[in-house]
Amino acid sequence: MNIPVNSQAVKTERLTDAFQLFNELSKNLSDSYQELQKQVASLSQELTAARTERLKTLIEKERLADRLQQILAALPAAVIVLNGENQVVDCNAIAINYLAEPLIGQNWFDVVQRSLITVFDNPHERQLRNGKRVSLTRNELNNDSGQIILLSDVSELRSLQDTVNQQKHLSAMGEMVASMAHQVRTPLSTAILYASQMNKVAVTDNSRIKFSNKILERLHFLERQVNDMLIFAKEGRLAMDIFSLQQFLARVGDNMDDIAAASELNFTMTNNVQADVMLGNEDALLGAIMNLLNNAVDVLEGKGLITMMVDQKDQSSLQIQIQDNGPGIEEATKLRLFEPFYTTKLKGTGLGLAVVDSVVRAHSGSIQCESGKGNGATFTILLPCINQYITTLSEDGFHKMESSYEAV
Repeated sequence: MNIPVNSQAVKTERLTDAFQLFNELSKNLSDSYQELQKQVASLSQELTAARTERLKTLIEKERLADRLQQILAALPAAVIVLNGENQVVDCNAIAINYLAEPLIGQNWFDVVQRSLITVFDNPHERQLRNGKRVSLTRNELNNDSGQIILLSDVSELRSLQDTVNQQKHLSAMGEMVASMAHQVRTPLSTAILYASQMNKVAVTDNSRIKFSNKILERLHFLERQVNDMLIFAKEGRLAMDIFSLQQFLARVGDNMDDIAAASELNFTMTNNVQADVMLGNEDALLGAIMNLLNNAVDVLEGKGLITMMVDQKDQSSLQIQIQDNGPGIEEATKLRLFEPFYTTKLKGTGLGLAVVDSVVRAHSGSIQCESGKGNGATFTILLPCINQYITTLSEDGFHKMESSYEAV
Protein backbone atom coordinates (compact mmCIF):
# COMPACT_ATOMS: atom_id res chain seq x y z
CA MET A 1 0.00 0.00 0.00
CA ASN A 2 1.48 3.30 -0.99
CA ILE A 3 1.23 6.25 1.52
CA PRO A 4 0.98 9.60 -0.04
CA VAL A 5 4.12 11.70 0.23
CA ASN A 6 2.30 14.65 1.76
CA SER A 7 0.74 12.51 4.52
CA GLN A 8 4.08 10.98 5.42
CA ALA A 9 5.69 14.42 5.64
CA VAL A 10 2.99 15.60 7.97
CA LYS A 11 3.51 12.61 10.26
CA THR A 12 7.23 13.16 10.25
CA GLU A 13 6.74 16.81 11.14
CA ARG A 14 4.39 15.86 13.95
CA LEU A 15 6.83 13.33 15.31
CA THR A 16 9.59 15.89 15.13
CA ASP A 17 7.44 18.39 17.03
CA ALA A 18 6.56 15.75 19.63
CA PHE A 19 10.20 14.81 20.16
CA GLN A 20 11.09 18.49 20.44
CA LEU A 21 8.31 19.04 22.98
CA PHE A 22 9.43 15.92 24.86
CA ASN A 23 12.99 17.19 24.92
CA GLU A 24 11.85 20.53 26.23
CA LEU A 25 9.73 18.89 28.92
CA SER A 26 12.61 16.61 29.83
CA LYS A 27 14.92 19.58 30.08
CA ASN A 28 12.37 21.45 32.25
CA LEU A 29 11.98 18.42 34.50
CA SER A 30 15.74 18.07 34.75
CA ASP A 31 16.12 21.75 35.59
CA SER A 32 13.30 21.52 38.18
CA TYR A 33 14.88 18.42 39.66
CA GLN A 34 18.25 20.15 39.94
CA GLU A 35 16.59 23.22 41.48
CA LEU A 36 14.72 20.95 43.90
CA GLN A 37 17.99 19.24 44.82
CA LYS A 38 19.55 22.63 45.51
CA GLN A 39 16.58 23.60 47.72
CA VAL A 40 16.74 20.25 49.53
CA ALA A 41 20.47 20.75 50.11
CA SER A 42 19.87 24.30 51.35
CA LEU A 43 17.06 23.17 53.66
CA SER A 44 19.22 20.34 54.93
CA GLN A 45 21.99 22.82 55.75
CA GLU A 46 19.52 25.13 57.49
CA LEU A 47 18.01 22.23 59.42
CA THR A 48 21.47 21.01 60.40
CA ALA A 49 22.40 24.54 61.54
CA ALA A 50 19.11 24.88 63.44
CA ARG A 51 19.59 21.51 65.11
CA THR A 52 23.16 22.44 66.00
CA GLU A 53 22.01 25.79 67.43
CA ARG A 54 19.19 24.16 69.37
CA LEU A 55 21.57 21.54 70.67
CA LYS A 56 23.91 24.31 71.81
CA THR A 57 20.96 26.09 73.47
CA LEU A 58 19.86 22.89 75.21
CA ILE A 59 23.40 22.22 76.38
CA GLU A 60 23.68 25.82 77.63
CA LYS A 61 20.32 25.57 79.40
CA GLU A 62 21.39 22.29 80.95
CA ARG A 63 24.60 23.90 82.16
CA LEU A 64 22.63 26.87 83.48
CA ALA A 65 20.12 24.61 85.22
CA ASP A 66 22.97 22.62 86.74
CA ARG A 67 24.65 25.84 87.88
CA LEU A 68 21.39 27.12 89.35
CA GLN A 69 20.99 23.83 91.20
CA GLN A 70 24.51 24.17 92.55
CA ILE A 71 23.83 27.77 93.60
CA LEU A 72 20.53 26.73 95.17
CA ALA A 73 22.27 23.96 97.09
CA ALA A 74 25.08 26.30 98.19
CA LEU A 75 22.79 29.09 99.39
CA PRO A 76 23.04 29.60 103.19
CA ALA A 77 19.26 29.84 103.36
CA ALA A 78 16.25 27.61 102.84
CA VAL A 79 14.52 28.07 99.49
CA ILE A 80 11.02 26.66 98.97
CA VAL A 81 9.17 26.94 95.65
CA LEU A 82 5.36 26.80 95.72
CA ASN A 83 2.95 26.33 92.83
CA GLY A 84 -0.33 28.15 92.32
CA GLU A 85 -2.08 25.71 94.69
CA ASN A 86 0.33 26.57 97.51
CA GLN A 87 2.05 23.19 97.32
CA VAL A 88 5.80 22.71 97.65
CA VAL A 89 7.20 21.74 94.25
CA ASP A 90 10.92 22.27 94.87
CA CYS A 91 13.35 23.07 97.68
CA ASN A 92 17.01 22.89 98.59
CA ALA A 93 18.75 20.71 101.18
CA ILE A 94 18.71 23.44 103.85
CA ALA A 95 14.92 23.70 103.54
CA ILE A 96 14.66 19.98 104.30
CA ASN A 97 17.07 20.44 107.21
CA TYR A 98 14.99 23.33 108.60
CA LEU A 99 11.50 22.00 107.95
CA ALA A 100 12.03 18.21 107.89
CA GLU A 101 10.44 15.75 105.51
CA PRO A 102 7.97 15.19 103.95
CA LEU A 103 8.22 18.51 102.10
CA ILE A 104 7.80 18.06 98.33
CA GLY A 105 4.10 17.90 97.46
CA GLN A 106 3.00 19.14 100.89
CA ASN A 107 0.71 22.11 101.39
CA TRP A 108 2.73 25.10 102.67
CA PHE A 109 0.20 25.87 105.40
CA ASP A 110 0.62 22.35 106.80
CA VAL A 111 4.41 22.70 106.70
CA VAL A 112 4.19 26.04 108.54
CA GLN A 113 1.95 24.65 111.24
CA ARG A 114 4.26 21.66 111.65
CA SER A 115 7.69 23.28 111.62
CA LEU A 116 7.51 27.04 112.27
CA ILE A 117 6.67 28.75 115.56
CA THR A 118 5.46 32.34 115.78
CA VAL A 119 7.65 34.68 117.81
CA PHE A 120 6.18 37.49 119.86
CA ASP A 121 8.61 40.31 119.15
CA ASN A 122 8.87 40.21 115.34
CA PRO A 123 6.07 39.33 112.89
CA HIS A 124 8.62 38.69 110.11
CA GLU A 125 10.58 36.06 112.02
CA ARG A 126 9.79 32.49 113.00
CA GLN A 127 11.40 29.95 115.30
CA LEU A 128 12.30 26.46 114.14
CA ARG A 129 11.69 23.39 116.26
CA ASN A 130 15.42 23.27 117.06
CA GLY A 131 15.29 26.80 118.50
CA LYS A 132 16.86 28.67 115.58
CA ARG A 133 15.43 32.01 114.54
CA VAL A 134 14.74 32.53 110.80
CA SER A 135 13.45 35.50 108.85
CA LEU A 136 10.63 34.64 106.47
CA THR A 137 10.20 36.43 103.13
CA ARG A 138 8.45 35.59 99.88
CA ASN A 139 8.31 36.69 96.25
CA GLU A 140 5.49 36.06 93.80
CA LEU A 141 6.38 34.32 90.54
CA ASN A 142 5.19 35.67 87.19
CA ASN A 143 1.62 35.09 85.99
CA ASP A 144 0.50 33.99 89.45
CA SER A 145 2.24 30.65 88.88
CA GLY A 146 3.37 30.39 92.49
CA GLN A 147 5.85 31.92 94.89
CA ILE A 148 9.29 31.48 96.38
CA ILE A 149 9.71 31.33 100.17
CA LEU A 150 13.09 32.21 101.68
CA LEU A 151 14.05 31.28 105.26
CA SER A 152 17.29 32.89 106.44
CA ASP A 153 18.97 31.97 109.72
CA VAL A 154 19.17 35.12 111.85
CA SER A 155 20.00 33.43 115.15
CA GLU A 156 23.57 34.72 115.23
CA LEU A 157 22.54 38.17 114.08
CA ARG A 158 19.82 38.26 116.73
CA SER A 159 22.34 37.18 119.38
CA LEU A 160 24.78 39.90 118.29
CA GLN A 161 22.02 42.50 118.30
CA ASP A 162 20.92 41.43 121.76
CA THR A 163 24.53 41.66 122.98
CA VAL A 164 24.97 45.14 121.49
CA ASN A 165 21.63 46.28 122.90
CA GLN A 166 22.53 44.87 126.29
CA GLN A 167 25.86 46.72 126.26
CA LYS A 168 24.15 49.94 125.26
CA HIS A 169 21.55 49.41 127.95
CA LEU A 170 24.18 48.75 130.61
CA SER A 171 25.98 51.91 129.55
CA ALA A 172 22.75 53.86 129.73
CA MET A 173 21.97 52.31 133.11
CA GLY A 174 25.34 53.46 134.39
CA GLU A 175 24.61 56.95 133.17
CA MET A 176 21.18 56.80 134.75
CA VAL A 177 22.58 55.75 138.12
CA ALA A 178 25.11 58.57 137.93
CA SER A 179 22.39 61.14 137.34
CA MET A 180 19.84 59.56 139.70
CA ALA A 181 21.23 61.18 142.84
CA HIS A 182 20.86 64.68 141.43
CA GLN A 183 17.45 64.03 139.87
CA VAL A 184 16.05 62.58 143.10
CA ARG A 185 17.88 64.84 145.55
CA THR A 186 16.54 68.15 144.20
CA PRO A 187 12.77 67.42 144.45
CA LEU A 188 13.35 65.47 147.67
CA SER A 189 15.17 68.42 149.25
CA THR A 190 12.34 70.70 148.19
CA ALA A 191 9.74 68.39 149.69
CA ILE A 192 11.73 68.16 152.95
CA LEU A 193 12.00 71.96 153.08
CA TYR A 194 8.25 72.43 152.74
CA ALA A 195 7.54 69.64 155.23
CA SER A 196 9.84 71.23 157.82
CA GLN A 197 7.79 74.44 157.64
CA MET A 198 4.44 72.78 158.27
CA ASN A 199 5.03 72.10 162.00
CA LYS A 200 5.88 75.69 162.84
CA VAL A 201 3.29 77.44 164.96
CA ALA A 202 3.48 80.67 162.98
CA VAL A 203 2.46 78.98 159.73
CA THR A 204 -1.15 79.66 158.76
CA ASP A 205 -3.58 77.04 157.53
CA ASN A 206 -3.44 78.50 154.03
CA SER A 207 0.33 78.19 154.06
CA ARG A 208 0.10 74.62 155.28
CA ILE A 209 -2.25 73.80 152.38
CA LYS A 210 0.17 75.51 150.00
CA PHE A 211 3.14 73.59 151.47
CA SER A 212 1.14 70.36 151.32
CA ASN A 213 0.38 70.91 147.63
CA LYS A 214 4.03 71.67 146.95
CA ILE A 215 5.12 68.49 148.75
CA LEU A 216 2.54 66.46 146.81
CA GLU A 217 3.76 67.97 143.55
CA ARG A 218 7.37 67.06 144.33
CA LEU A 219 6.36 63.54 145.38
CA HIS A 220 4.45 63.05 142.11
CA PHE A 221 7.52 64.24 140.24
CA LEU A 222 9.66 61.75 142.16
CA GLU A 223 7.15 59.00 141.43
CA ARG A 224 7.32 59.73 137.70
CA GLN A 225 11.12 59.71 137.77
CA VAL A 226 11.25 56.40 139.63
CA ASN A 227 8.63 54.83 137.33
CA ASP A 228 10.57 55.98 134.26
CA MET A 229 13.78 54.54 135.65
CA LEU A 230 12.13 51.23 136.51
CA ILE A 231 10.54 50.86 133.08
CA PHE A 232 13.80 51.81 131.37
CA ALA A 233 15.65 49.30 133.53
CA LYS A 234 13.26 46.54 132.42
CA GLU A 235 14.44 47.12 128.83
CA GLY A 236 10.99 46.65 127.35
CA ARG A 237 10.21 43.41 129.21
CA LEU A 238 6.63 44.00 130.29
CA ALA A 239 3.91 41.64 131.48
CA MET A 240 0.90 41.75 129.15
CA ASP A 241 -2.69 41.43 130.27
CA ILE A 242 -6.19 42.21 129.03
CA PHE A 243 -7.57 45.63 129.99
CA SER A 244 -10.44 47.96 129.08
CA LEU A 245 -9.76 50.82 126.67
CA GLN A 246 -12.61 52.85 128.17
CA GLN A 247 -11.21 52.57 131.69
CA PHE A 248 -7.71 53.31 130.40
CA LEU A 249 -8.85 56.52 128.70
CA ALA A 250 -10.85 57.44 131.82
CA ARG A 251 -7.61 57.28 133.86
CA VAL A 252 -5.90 59.51 131.31
CA GLY A 253 -8.81 61.95 131.48
CA ASP A 254 -8.76 62.05 135.30
CA ASN A 255 -5.04 62.83 135.34
CA MET A 256 -5.43 65.57 132.75
CA ASP A 257 -8.43 67.06 134.57
CA ASP A 258 -6.26 67.58 137.63
CA ILE A 259 -3.53 69.20 135.53
CA ALA A 260 -5.90 71.38 133.53
CA ALA A 261 -7.73 72.54 136.69
CA ALA A 262 -4.53 74.17 137.97
CA SER A 263 -3.77 75.96 134.69
CA GLU A 264 -5.29 77.56 131.63
CA LEU A 265 -4.91 74.45 129.50
CA ASN A 266 -7.69 73.16 127.28
CA PHE A 267 -7.55 69.37 126.91
CA THR A 268 -9.88 67.42 124.61
CA MET A 269 -9.95 63.66 124.06
CA THR A 270 -11.89 61.83 121.32
CA ASN A 271 -12.29 58.05 121.13
CA ASN A 272 -13.43 56.67 117.76
CA VAL A 273 -12.76 53.01 118.61
CA GLN A 274 -15.68 50.63 119.06
CA ALA A 275 -13.62 47.81 120.57
CA ASP A 276 -12.93 47.92 124.29
CA VAL A 277 -10.86 44.80 125.05
CA MET A 278 -7.13 45.56 124.74
CA LEU A 279 -4.05 43.46 125.35
CA GLY A 280 -0.92 45.05 126.81
CA ASN A 281 0.52 46.55 129.97
CA GLU A 282 -2.02 49.16 131.04
CA ASP A 283 0.16 50.90 133.64
CA ALA A 284 3.14 51.14 131.29
CA LEU A 285 0.95 52.50 128.49
CA LEU A 286 -0.62 54.99 130.88
CA GLY A 287 2.83 56.17 131.93
CA ALA A 288 3.87 56.54 128.28
CA ILE A 289 0.78 58.54 127.36
CA MET A 290 1.11 60.76 130.44
CA ASN A 291 4.78 61.33 129.58
CA LEU A 292 3.73 62.74 126.21
CA LEU A 293 0.92 64.79 127.74
CA ASN A 294 3.15 66.15 130.51
CA ASN A 295 5.72 67.15 127.89
CA ALA A 296 2.98 69.03 126.03
CA VAL A 297 1.93 70.71 129.28
CA ASP A 298 5.53 71.80 129.96
CA VAL A 299 5.95 73.12 126.41
CA LEU A 300 2.73 75.15 126.60
CA GLU A 301 3.73 76.56 130.02
CA GLY A 302 0.22 76.20 131.40
CA LYS A 303 -1.66 77.85 128.53
CA GLY A 304 -2.74 76.30 125.24
CA LEU A 305 -4.58 73.44 123.57
CA ILE A 306 -3.83 69.72 123.78
CA THR A 307 -5.88 67.18 121.83
CA MET A 308 -5.81 63.41 122.05
CA MET A 309 -7.41 61.34 119.29
CA VAL A 310 -7.87 57.55 119.51
CA ASP A 311 -8.66 55.67 116.28
CA GLN A 312 -8.66 52.14 114.93
CA LYS A 313 -6.37 51.80 111.89
CA ASP A 314 -7.15 48.19 110.99
CA GLN A 315 -8.55 45.04 112.58
CA SER A 316 -5.95 44.95 115.33
CA SER A 317 -4.17 48.33 115.46
CA LEU A 318 -4.90 51.19 117.82
CA GLN A 319 -3.69 54.69 116.88
CA ILE A 320 -3.21 57.30 119.59
CA GLN A 321 -2.42 60.81 118.42
CA ILE A 322 -1.43 63.61 120.81
CA GLN A 323 -1.18 67.13 119.43
CA ASP A 324 -0.38 70.51 120.96
CA ASN A 325 -0.31 74.06 119.58
CA GLY A 326 3.02 74.90 121.16
CA PRO A 327 6.18 76.34 119.58
CA GLY A 328 7.08 73.08 117.84
CA ILE A 329 10.32 71.11 117.73
CA GLU A 330 13.38 71.94 115.67
CA GLU A 331 14.57 69.32 113.18
CA ALA A 332 17.90 68.71 114.95
CA THR A 333 16.08 68.08 118.23
CA LYS A 334 13.45 65.90 116.59
CA LEU A 335 16.11 63.52 115.29
CA ARG A 336 17.28 62.78 118.86
CA LEU A 337 13.94 62.85 120.67
CA PHE A 338 13.94 59.20 121.73
CA GLU A 339 17.60 58.94 122.74
CA PRO A 340 18.07 58.10 126.44
CA PHE A 341 19.24 61.06 128.55
CA TYR A 342 18.89 63.55 125.70
CA THR A 343 16.87 66.54 126.91
CA THR A 344 16.42 70.22 126.19
CA LYS A 345 14.99 70.88 129.67
CA LEU A 346 17.18 72.34 132.39
CA LYS A 347 15.74 69.94 134.97
CA GLY A 348 14.94 67.01 132.69
CA THR A 349 16.47 63.55 132.84
CA GLY A 350 16.02 62.76 129.18
CA LEU A 351 14.33 59.47 130.07
CA GLY A 352 10.70 60.40 129.37
CA LEU A 353 10.55 59.89 125.61
CA ALA A 354 13.08 57.03 125.75
CA VAL A 355 10.69 55.26 128.11
CA VAL A 356 7.76 56.02 125.78
CA ASP A 357 9.69 54.49 122.88
CA SER A 358 10.64 51.46 125.01
CA VAL A 359 7.03 50.85 126.07
CA VAL A 360 5.74 51.20 122.51
CA ARG A 361 8.36 48.79 121.14
CA ALA A 362 7.56 46.32 123.95
CA HIS A 363 4.02 46.26 122.51
CA SER A 364 5.43 45.73 118.96
CA GLY A 365 4.23 49.20 118.06
CA SER A 366 5.74 52.35 116.59
CA ILE A 367 5.86 56.04 117.45
CA GLN A 368 6.45 59.03 115.20
CA CYS A 369 6.72 62.77 115.73
CA GLU A 370 5.66 65.40 113.24
CA SER A 371 6.55 68.98 114.06
CA GLY A 372 7.89 72.21 112.70
CA LYS A 373 9.15 75.25 114.50
CA GLY A 374 6.15 77.38 115.40
CA ASN A 375 3.62 74.74 114.29
CA GLY A 376 3.17 72.64 117.42
CA ALA A 377 3.95 68.93 117.65
CA THR A 378 2.01 65.74 116.92
CA PHE A 379 3.03 62.37 118.38
CA THR A 380 1.42 59.32 116.74
CA ILE A 381 1.53 55.90 118.42
CA LEU A 382 0.44 52.75 116.59
CA LEU A 383 -0.18 49.68 118.76
CA PRO A 384 -1.37 46.23 117.56
CA CYS A 385 -3.28 45.60 120.78
CA ILE A 386 -6.99 45.53 119.91
CA ASN A 387 -8.64 42.39 121.33
CA GLN A 388 -6.11 40.08 119.71
CA TYR A 389 -2.39 40.32 120.00
CA ILE A 390 -0.91 36.84 120.02
CA THR A 391 -0.16 35.89 116.43
CA THR A 392 -0.31 32.74 114.40
CA LEU A 393 0.57 32.02 110.77
CA SER A 394 -1.86 32.42 107.90
CA GLU A 395 -1.84 30.04 104.94
CA ASP A 396 0.98 31.93 103.24
CA GLY A 397 3.08 31.75 106.40
CA PHE A 398 2.81 35.40 107.35
CA HIS A 399 1.46 37.54 110.15
CA LYS A 400 -2.15 37.00 111.15
CA MET A 401 -4.04 38.06 114.29
CA GLU A 402 -6.09 35.59 116.29
CA SER A 403 -8.56 36.11 119.13
CA SER A 404 -6.49 34.18 121.64
CA TYR A 405 -4.27 35.24 124.50
CA GLU A 406 -1.35 33.85 126.40
CA ALA A 407 0.51 35.67 129.16
CA VAL A 408 3.97 36.87 128.23
